[in-house]
Amino acid sequence: MKNILIILFAVIITSCSEDFLNIAPKSSITSGNFYVTEAHFDQALVGAYASLRPAFGNPSSWTMGEMRSDNTHLEFNITNRGGTYVEREYADFFMDEAISNTVAEKYNTCYVAIGRVNLILELIPQSSLSQPAKDRIQGQASFLRGLLYFELVRYFGGVSLYLAPVKGVDDAYLPRSTTDQVYQAIIADLKLAIDKLNGPTFPQNGQANDGSARMLLANVYLTLKDYPKAEAELKQVTGMGYSLLNKYESLYQLNNKNSVESIFSVQYQQGNQGQQSSFLYNFLPLSSDVSLITKFPSANTQGGGWNTPTFEMMEAYEKGDLRLDASIGIVEGTGQIGNMFIEKFRSPVDFTATPGKRTYLFVKKYLTPHSLVQNTDDNLHIYRFAEALLSLAEVLNEQGKSAESLIYLNQVRVRAGLKPTTETNQNLLREIIAKERRVELAFENKRWLDLVRTGKAIEVMNLNGKYLKTFYAGSSYLPDISYKLTSDKLLFPIPLREIKVGNLVQNPGY
Repeated sequence: MKNILIILFAVIITSCSEDFLNIAPKSSITSGNFYVTEAHFDQALVGAYASLRPAFGNPSSWTMGEMRSDNTHLEFNITNRGGTYVEREYADFFMDEAISNTVAEKYNTCYVAIGRVNLILELIPQSSLSQPAKDRIQGQASFLRGLLYFELVRYFGGVSLYLAPVKGVDDAYLPRSTTDQVYQAIIADLKLAIDKLNGPTFPQNGQANDGSARMLLANVYLTLKDYPKAEAELKQVTGMGYSLLNKYESLYQLNNKNSVESIFSVQYQQGNQGQQSSFLYNFLPLSSDVSLITKFPSANTQGGGWNTPTFEMMEAYEKGDLRLDASIGIVEGTGQIGNMFIEKFRSPVDFTATPGKRTYLFVKKYLTPHSLVQNTDDNLHIYRFAEALLSLAEVLNEQGKSAESLIYLNQVRVRAGLKPTTETNQNLLREIIAKERRVELAFENKRWLDLVRTGKAIEVMNLNGKYLKTFYAGSSYLPDISYKLTSDKLLFPIPLREIKVGNLVQNPGY
């Protein structure tokens, strides 16, 4: 009987067609039965967009993009010396190590998002969708992958280049590609996106379009110092219907999300759907009561104290610059560090400290109406039209077209309430444009990458270290070895776990 059953089983198995064996279970969702209709691919695309929140909106992004720079510092929290606090401090102090979970957060969340995008890009060409639907989905997914690899290559250098879904051990552990190979993959993705996507329509819906892809490609060319190609893309962007809002402060008002100035933003929505932002609370002072700022009873005893603008940053704004009051808020009060008793909310314009009071600067851009603690509605700008104008001003100046550069630079200055500049000396104008980028794009995770891109990081940050050690001379939390930046620290370390599991080569100096 046993032999008969074995023979019968063998006959049944050999009689089954390969198609039958490959049928996905109907009771569960798999890549075999999900990626079929346009609605399926749209759902997958929503998931890819959602993965941008942890990749660009997590604490590692402002730690690595702003606190690493001379724009912001931190409130040293003596009451909490947990690992998360120390790792963020070390990233600020240029003392970060390969074991840092803060750095690993940025690295890993980008790859999670890339994994989602890769599956879409592999399956969309063979789908039965209409060509316009295929183009729309493939174009957006290609843009997202280009954006994510651009983030990785600027922070980590050459990284493992996954351009297809991981299906087994053989393709799970790829070696690091060169920086040039990563950039070539980014450019290829963005050229495909430009070919597939339509231009922006207003009001926008938060999805990538031809303008988003061209702006990103221009930023890639700017980073690679290929100024003619960057100019060509940026001039395309300036003719797509984008424009500056009349007031800088309007950029951050909730009724202007995805406005005519937005080129691409990570989308957030307050509520109970798990899609809310909470940037404001990271940046507020550590206090048992921050209601003077938030307008309703709320405490911030552990999550805040980060990304605090320095007084040097506040002084970088020219007199009369309307961006200052829109970007930085000040509170004064009493109490120990770690639990400030907030007594007064003040403007930074013509600010003079009150004797005997503690002063705390915070990023004001994300102070918008909300009714739940740690639950705000603020989007995160990745690209907006002002950056396109400033980038175009930069690439023109670098090509000796300084007079033409002023056309675009002064649009941004005039909106900020400043007089147009007439400077056409290339070297002097280069410094003016760099400063304009600093204050216009402040606290949007641009400053550190700009310093590295322009070769100014070592000079600027070593001076910033001397400034901070003098300013906080009465404190002992800044070690002697902090803020001694060398070329090895222009990149962050590849996370140690990835080094061990993937047998990857570590960046120098770690």
